[in-house]
Amino acid sequence: MLKIDMHTHILPKSMPNWTAKFGYGKFIELIHNDNGTADMIQGGQFFRTIKENCWDENLRIEEYKKYETQVQVVCTIPVMFSYWAKTNDCVALSQFLNDHIAELVQRYPKNYIGLGTIPMQDAQAAIDELERIKKIGLVGIQIGSNINDENLSEDKFFPIFESCQRLGLAVMIHPWQMMGFDSMKKYWLPWLVGMPAETSRAACSMIFGGVLERLPELRVCFSHAGGSFLPTIGRIEHGFNCRPDLVAIDNPVNPRNYLGKFWVDSITHDIDALEYILKMQGSNRVCLGSDYPFPLGDLEIGKFIEESGLNAVDKENIFHNATLEWLQLDKKNFI
Repeated sequence: MLKIDMHTHILPKSMPNWTAKFGYGKFIELIHNDNGTADMIQGGQFFRTIKENCWDENLRIEEYKKYETQVQVVCTIPVMFSYWAKTNDCVALSQFLNDHIAELVQRYPKNYIGLGTIPMQDAQAAIDELERIKKIGLVGIQIGSNINDENLSEDKFFPIFESCQRLGLAVMIHPWQMMGFDSMKKYWLPWLVGMPAETSRAACSMIFGGVLERLPELRVCFSHAGGSFLPTIGRIEHGFNCRPDLVAIDNPVNPRNYLGKFWVDSITHDIDALEYILKMQGSNRVCLGSDYPFPLGDLEIGKFIEESGLNAVDKENIFHNATLEWLQLDKKNFI
């Protein structure tokens, strides 16, 4: 069966020292080590060590063969977004990353599908890059769950989403700059608690803000199985009903009505949780995702789904049909 992993991250092997180039900020620099790894340095401070599978496209293809997965949807690592940067500098960084992914897709059209990154802090610059992304062969974008701590429902971001709908570009929303980060660093809580909350923040913002209502053809996927949004939809709906004066101020439509109108990935690490997500969404709105190559991801690429009692139709939807519909791609291009 064709398997498409729609949530993976990649970087170019070599990048400029953006902090030195621009003269400010906490941009990411790569320092390669003798053992084949590389250290991500953020504004002069150590951020994370990554392995060759974060940039070596052939190694990635070989690793994916172990799990009979033929296609990877690739996007940058969220720390690269740099929404805090000056617009022109963020544009230059975004274009560098987008060109790398576009070139990769051109060389390996049956193995890679590309999502770009854009300068969300400046709507016109973001729209200009969306137009360019479309021309160089990327099929969508990855954006953060908030933009410099502003919610995605802010009016300033609407023209960007409107342009995505107009251009037919898909949108993947990934948590980043997690709420409460500085007050809960112990126990890796920003990744275990903050990330699911951030994704729910993004989903609630786009629903309550009327973005999904006003743009019904916008194809949005919320990563990490939608975070805490779907498991807490009862509470969210109850809040909408009991305090419409606080919740339903921009969109009078019940949030439950949007279930099945957006996509989520399958990263639950738990078949019972996934079955609940499938009940809420339908399998045609749940995409195989891994968060490869990072350890918190599903690095066995859906093995727990393969080994589950899910029926063949649901597995086929998860493994490729949902992603193909989200990205508006044809299956025959990959077989």
